[in-house]
Amino acid sequence: MTLSVIKRRTGLLSLLAALALSGCASTGGLHPTATPLQPDSLHAERSLAGVQQDASAWPRQDWWKSIGDAQLDKLVDEALADNPDMTLVDARVRVALAEAGAADAARKPTLNGGASIAGARVPPLLPPLASGHFGVIRYGYLSFKWDIDLWGGKRAAWEAAVGNARATEVDAQAARMKLSADVVQAYFDLAGAYAQQDLARDELQRAEDFLKLTSKRVANGIDSKFSLARIQGETASDRAHLEAAQNTVRTSGLVLAALLGKGPDRALAIQRPALPAIPALAIPSDLPADLLGRRPDVVAARWRVEAASKDIKVAKTKFLPNLSISSLAGLIAPSAMDLFSLTNRFYTASPAVSLPIFEGGALRANLAGKDAARDIAVAQYNQTLVHAINQVAGQVDDLRSLDAQVQDAESARASAEDAYKLAMQRYRAGVGNFLEALSVRQELIAAEQQLASLRLQRSNAWASLNEALGGGFRPAKDVPALATTTPNPHDADKAKP
Repeated sequence: MTLSVIKRRTGLLSLLAALALSGCASTGGLHPTATPLQPDSLHAERSLAGVQQDASAWPRQDWWKSIGDAQLDKLVDEALADNPDMTLVDARVRVALAEAGAADAARKPTLNGGASIAGARVPPLLPPLASGHFGVIRYGYLSFKWDIDLWGGKRAAWEAAVGNARATEVDAQAARMKLSADVVQAYFDLAGAYAQQDLARDELQRAEDFLKLTSKRVANGIDSKFSLARIQGETASDRAHLEAAQNTVRTSGLVLAALLGKGPDRALAIQRPALPAIPALAIPSDLPADLLGRRPDVVAARWRVEAASKDIKVAKTKFLPNLSISSLAGLIAPSAMDLFSLTNRFYTASPAVSLPIFEGGALRANLAGKDAARDIAVAQYNQTLVHAINQVAGQVDDLRSLDAQVQDAESARASAEDAYKLAMQRYRAGVGNFLEALSVRQELIAAEQQLASLRLQRSNAWASLNEALGGGFRPAKDVPALATTTPNPHDADKAKP
């Protein structure tokens, strides 16, 4: 080869390289913009002031066991074992883990082998292979391929899949804690339904007693038939209230049976529960900072931000040259006896380099989409964190208010009961009138219903506070820390070839 030919070929290669580099797609101007919130920026000191604080006040995983109800403990265990939703979330975890395994496998070389027998008749018009007869060729081969991960894109894709799998695992734990809290609250609702049924039965009994007394007074000419008709209407209404309360008991039982993953007959086997004595209100002293790692939804959101960040790295490596190595080796022969002869061997080796030059904007569009997906993940994380601390503050405020309301309602009920007893004594003695006794009775009914409702609300608020504090969730030690600064827009240009 002459020197002039070498120079011409070198110049041509240089020109092609220059064209490739000049046409290379650029990442310039593309970058995510959202910034994760810092928990300390969500101030809650004033909102939580005056509440007892204790570093050990984080709920344990079986927080409902603190009320000492053995039947409730068994029902929660039954729901976690048999509710179909748990099968669903476990299957999602397995899918996510399988996807992470596939991403890991894509990083590694592949080796495949095969063998075949091919038969053909070549017409004599095609020398020198033509024979005009049917022939058989046997061959076996091994193929090797390896896309070298020069820029870490395949590793980033694997790490993104692992992050999504970790988020799915945390979601599964969150689903279990949510189901536990739902069972506890459904159990409390059933107890509250029984309490309302008792009240309805007591109301009906008082109405019937009132009706008997009024009937005697009308017969003796003390009261009018209007009074009798009025109490008869009240009695009929109380019968309807009792039937409605009994229906609520049945409905509450069905809700609980569904959470257990069982049919309606399962509700019939549940013993009547009672509303528990709620522990005194106390919150952890390290809020809101430690809430970051105690809430499963927050931890899952952190993993998804991490996965989205890895996806950006994968998208950036698409702009860079790719190196792959492939080879093929085997043996081919017309007969099985000659197949393993070294003279019949064949092999190829094919290193290859590829570089995107003109992609019609596809690579930039892909990277822009990954940047936006990361911003979405950060926004969802921020939204989850804001919701978490405000939910805790809201439940704390509800419990404080309900504690005060229950005390006032207990006093109001006691006063209404005393007033009712006095009014009925006056009515029996012929001193009081019908409307006075009826009015006091209605006040007692309202006071009893309000107290029962407030007690149920307080029990459910206590359960909701335990859930808001994470329900006893304990994250793994490798939860990613999130950057708290806005990404530098010039970082995206570092991947430009």
